[in-house]
Amino acid sequence: MRITHALASFIIFILLIPSAPAADLATPPVGPITPTGESPAATGWRTETVVEGLSHPWSVLWLPDDQTMLITERSGSLRLARDGELSNHRVEGLPDILAYGQGGLMDISLHPDFEQNRLLYFTYVSGVRKANRTTLTRGVLSRDLKRLDDVEVLFRVSQDKSGGQHFGSRLLWLSDGTLLMSVGDGGNPPTKVGGHFSRLNAQVKTSHLGKTLRLTENGEPAGGNPFVNDSDAAPHLYSYGHRNIQGMAIDPATQRIYATEHGSRGGDELNLITPGTNYGWPAVTYSIEYWGPRISDDASAPGMQDPMVVWTPCIAPSGLCFYTGDRYPGWQGDLFAGGLALRQIRRVDLEDGRVVGQETLKLGQRVRDVRQGPDGYLYVLTDEGNGKLLRIVPTP
Repeated sequence: MRITHALASFIIFILLIPSAPAADLATPPVGPITPTGESPAATGWRTETVVEGLSHPWSVLWLPDDQTMLITERSGSLRLARDGELSNHRVEGLPDILAYGQGGLMDISLHPDFEQNRLLYFTYVSGVRKANRTTLTRGVLSRDLKRLDDVEVLFRVSQDKSGGQHFGSRLLWLSDGTLLMSVGDGGNPPTKVGGHFSRLNAQVKTSHLGKTLRLTENGEPAGGNPFVNDSDAAPHLYSYGHRNIQGMAIDPATQRIYATEHGSRGGDELNLITPGTNYGWPAVTYSIEYWGPRISDDASAPGMQDPMVVWTPCIAPSGLCFYTGDRYPGWQGDLFAGGLALRQIRRVDLEDGRVVGQETLKLGQRVRDVRQGPDGYLYVLTDEGNGKLLRIVPTP
């Protein structure tokens, strides 16, 4: 395995942590981006409950009839809802799913030609607690919506990891028919993969951990990937240096790809994703360890892309929507990032792809996913034992 200069410096820093002054270790590094804390409250909205009684839901989508919704529950159930009613029936035919820690049944997405082929794609954790991987699978959804047939595994992350942290797992179809998939770095220390801390794999291009991957509809490396001809890199790689992306969205007009990822005690990021780019984790970061010390002395470095936004304290971002509707005056073309820890949605005001402001929609519930429905409204999944699907509606 080749280790870059920045990564080698980071490893040396980790080894030197015990001798560094405690006060310095608890201070996040300063970089070119000024971290934002709370933002002004958004006005002119309220929520209404569409569905409740969900167990830690993770993702929602609408079928082509624009009425029927599929909702994943982290525990491993795929639920149906229509007209505000949650069906007691669970879609059958799913593979064995490891529901452990942050992982289980996670994102779902329809094939672009779903109306012809009925293909449903989903990510989940396969394996056991001491050896598990983020996995991409697809199946044919029956016409009666009761089961998945012809289920096949398309892609598994290259390395087993232990524990229940940092699976990533958002899916995003691109305009050329390829599929973008996020994979987390595998977890915090002391979790190890390949004989070193799992997070270091985010800088190792032969590993899938801490990456976005661009795949064909069959789970193979997509043509034109930035490292497809590099023998020292996995051909699936699209971008690297990520901690744990759980939000991805695309601007359909410009094809700009946005992603939100979790930091550690501060340092959550919003990034513009471009092919072949290194986003720095963990060699450069605004985060500090949960137990106090810095993760890196640097928040920025040559050859590593700075984030668009840094959130400190953490909002714990999960779910990201680029809004194209007209239900809310002034919100078209903005990003809406869910926040688990701060129980909110952060509206990121964009102009020509630049961040010009932020507002907060305080929900008081952990936000796992944010989606635009076919009716033009924003919908929110709350990550609770009695999880809900909420609709955001405008008020005068």
